[in-house]
Amino acid sequence: MEPIKIGIIGIGNCASSLLQGIIYYRGKDDSDAIGILNWSINGYTPVDIEVVSAFDIDQRKVGKDVHDAIFERPNCTKKFIPNMPKSGVKVSMGKILDGFSEHMKDYEPEYTFLICDQKEPSKSDIINILKSSGTEMLLNYLPVGSEAASRFYAECALEAGVAFINNIPVFIASDPFWAEQFKSRGIPIIGDDIKSQLGATIVHRALTNLFEKRGAKLEKTYQINTGGNTDFLNMLNRKRLDKKKRSKTAAVQAVMEEKLEGRNIHIGPSDYVPWLNDNKVCFIRMEGRLFGDIPMNLELRLSVEDSPNSAGAVIDCIRLCKLAMERNIGGVLEAPSAYYCKHPPVQYVDDEAFLLLKDFISKK
Repeated sequence: MEPIKIGIIGIGNCASSLLQGIIYYRGKDDSDAIGILNWSINGYTPVDIEVVSAFDIDQRKVGKDVHDAIFERPNCTKKFIPNMPKSGVKVSMGKILDGFSEHMKDYEPEYTFLICDQKEPSKSDIINILKSSGTEMLLNYLPVGSEAASRFYAECALEAGVAFINNIPVFIASDPFWAEQFKSRGIPIIGDDIKSQLGATIVHRALTNLFEKRGAKLEKTYQINTGGNTDFLNMLNRKRLDKKKRSKTAAVQAVMEEKLEGRNIHIGPSDYVPWLNDNKVCFIRMEGRLFGDIPMNLELRLSVEDSPNSAGAVIDCIRLCKLAMERNIGGVLEAPSAYYCKHPPVQYVDDEAFLLLKDFISKK
């Protein structure tokens, strides 16, 4: 089979884990493919993916082979394939816009971006790269809060006729205007804000759903996250956090029959701890009442490498986008978005979203 040709916006930790993973699963099959939910989707396995275009704004990455760039600073995720083969694809200079938060200039370059001094590309430049490289779908890995930059690349995808996977909490797939743009052109889109394979959101949703199913009354809950990658450093700018908090909160509220008042639910990033690197530590607390109106509480600590956790979901989304393209399905892919994203256009409880996803895959 011809490989699925992807383009990536933002060659950070998440891109690093994804591209390492494509190499890691070579030579494996569904009997030993730990960490993969669907080994084959319409005949495509995780190794049937090839990066053909890449965009970044960091001087240490632009112009380098993308398989080398993924190990450049400020990336700090685990290297599970330390000797990546050359990809033959150079990282192109991207559009800056709001893809960089000014407060990050106050930190050492080792921990933040070193903005490339190359001329920024125009929209037509980006579109030409997408077309000439044969890019079939574009993955958005920009920093949280990159509203203008995400819309810019979404427009490039539309005009180039390539699918779009929006992994960040900028509302594109869940915005009726953008959803209609992709639908009218017959171009698939999955979004918004990728839900990690086994991360804070999916665990919090599962526990919340457990309260509902066991007749326990949930009254208050919080989810606090800390980490040491550039994502957490970027989110120290609270102005960039609005959509992130809304996305994560909506994902948990969606599995409740009776929504909690705003003051009784707090979900969002808390702080940047440099030495954690790409490890995210999440704290969840849930307070409620059981039989006889007796109070109870639950506390959980989750520690997970953040970027591989994301890649475990994105590697399915890529193949689901390809499946939609082969079946001439355009617009928002509802089932994949509901199962893999925190802020899809339509929210379902996870069990229902899983069944819808299986149905989407199996339909001819």
